[in-house]
Amino acid sequence: MKIPIEPALLINNKLVPASDKGTFDLFSPHTGELIAKVPEATPEDVETAVAAAEAAFPSWSSLSPAERGRPLKKMAELVMSEKDELAELDAIAMGRPVSTFFDSFYAATHFNYFSEAAYPQGHTSLNTPGFLNMSLRQPFGVVAIIIPWNAPLVFFSKKVAPAVAAGNCVVLKSSEKAPLTSWKVSQWIEKCGFPPGVINVLSGHGHIAGQALASHMKVRALSFTGSTRTGRAIQIASANSNLKKVVFELGGKGPALIFEDADLEQAAKETENGIMWNSGQTCMANSRIYVQESVKQKFTELFTKLAKARKMGDPTDANTNHGPQADKVQHETVNKYIAIGKEEAGETIDTRGEVNGTSKNKKSLLVHPIIFTDVPETSRIAKEEIFGPVAIINTFATEEEAIKKANDTEFGLYAALYTRDLERAIRVGKKLESGMVGVNCASPTGAWDLPFGGWKGSGTGRESLLDSMDHYLEVKSIYVKVSGIEGIV
Repeated sequence: MKIPIEPALLINNKLVPASDKGTFDLFSPHTGELIAKVPEATPEDVETAVAAAEAAFPSWSSLSPAERGRPLKKMAELVMSEKDELAELDAIAMGRPVSTFFDSFYAATHFNYFSEAAYPQGHTSLNTPGFLNMSLRQPFGVVAIIIPWNAPLVFFSKKVAPAVAAGNCVVLKSSEKAPLTSWKVSQWIEKCGFPPGVINVLSGHGHIAGQALASHMKVRALSFTGSTRTGRAIQIASANSNLKKVVFELGGKGPALIFEDADLEQAAKETENGIMWNSGQTCMANSRIYVQESVKQKFTELFTKLAKARKMGDPTDANTNHGPQADKVQHETVNKYIAIGKEEAGETIDTRGEVNGTSKNKKSLLVHPIIFTDVPETSRIAKEEIFGPVAIINTFATEEEAIKKANDTEFGLYAALYTRDLERAIRVGKKLESGMVGVNCASPTGAWDLPFGGWKGSGTGRESLLDSMDHYLEVKSIYVKVSGIEGIV
């Protein structure tokens, strides 16, 4: 792989530079090396891409679902055959360890599923005398998609596949922190058989290209995964433009409740993975752990042992399972919160110097796993999403107290609870204010055929194999009066 890489935008099936030739530098978060000079899409590029998508929409949407599915099937094959290079691109761009890269399998599943499942159904009604009525499900037209940096291929596939399968044409903006896998996939769009304009892929920053998409009058729907702050800005831009439909999967501050009858070894193993996976850079992370007072010491010891066993270092090394933070901004943000925690927590358990494989590279943006206990519930580290390998272990005495503490947040994406009492599991699970609840399991455990999304500030709408396509289809009611026939019932 030649470094620095020189990616391109994909507009109307042509790989092109930004209209003003502008680029931004992408540095490895592990070595500090310049790895790519990435095109910065301008508002003019957004206009061109939206125009290409709009022009492609009539013919693309007129195809049968089977015809729209053929290019998706080919894309599934390519993301699997090129999985090693895709893993390396994420590793050098944002520090994701290649050992944790499941994304090609995830993407292939979504491309394959929507290549065959794009048969949206309306319904008919004879309930109005003298009428045969019906509803239709029809694509919006131009859909914008803005994806995050922590698992770009996952979000590329889970949003693009249902959108185009439904008959829409797409303009996707990748994250400035991890644009390389989206650029790689964009090179296969024409090869797979997508007509020009059906999928357009831009790179750049949110305040430029992202803002232009969120405000664009020809974009009729927008799907975004990222921070709650950015989601709020997109929703405002939508309201101030054409009230485009918005679908958000936003931040989290997930609680995990560990009751005294739980399997503590299982709970420690799964919650430690839930917060430390991808160096803590996941919205589903169960970063607030509440343990019943009688088992706090044992649970904390088990959790700490696991955190200390993480193998930190070069994300391109297959033995590494804990890479650096994505970039300097994220690294500085996480360390800012760690400093707050050291001032406010009752106890700080810092694994620095004890973790296996600690990198000797001074430029690496590694953050060692850190655990805070007895943190005030009003602390910023208990309330705000950190997006780093920082865990809070607090206690509770009663079930009611555990539920109250778990719900005392403006986030509601993924909650977990561990208990051998089935009645308690159902009772507590129902009361947790969260879009997803794991019982005797923690994030990222889920199910592709169940709704994925959050309550409160964690998002609007749901995504899954069965739910995603609904977001990319408008509903139309048609009332057909049948002349001369009354009382059709």
